[in-house]
Amino acid sequence: MNIYEQAVKFKRKYPKTIAWRLKAHSKVAQIHLNPNEHVKYVFACQKNAHSYEIFRTYVVVVTDKRIMVAQKRLLFGYFFISVTSDMYNDLTVIMGLLWGKICIDTVKEVIMLSNIQKEALPEIETAVSQSMMEIKIQCARK
Repeated sequence: MNIYEQAVKFKRKYPKTIAWRLKAHSKVAQIHLNPNEHVKYVFACQKNAHSYEIFRTYVVVVTDKRIMVAQKRLLFGYFFISVTSDMYNDLTVIMGLLWGKICIDTVKEVIMLSNIQKEALPEIETAVSQSMMEIKIQCARK
């Protein structure tokens, strides 16, 4: 199953999550997916600190190597963030009245992902935390 199909599956499972143009954003993530990487989890959200900002949709891909955050710009170009295990600090879940937020804390910045349906928050937290813990354990063994 490719990234776009998994993003659509997430959006169907959690339809109250605000997300647009999943196909275009998924293509950006697919471009940056390395040949030896395996996708574990995909979700869509807004990358901003406020729930009233609804025009910055991103697709977030959790792989067995890193977390990828991708957005295709409207006219040209794209934004792409890669969070590797050595840059990952922790994850914060914030549940609001209508939507929830996921804050991925890295060494350099805090990535705020918002407008996520509240019911999806535990699933996202589990997928990201488990993946990052597995990667850190693998790196410690080397």
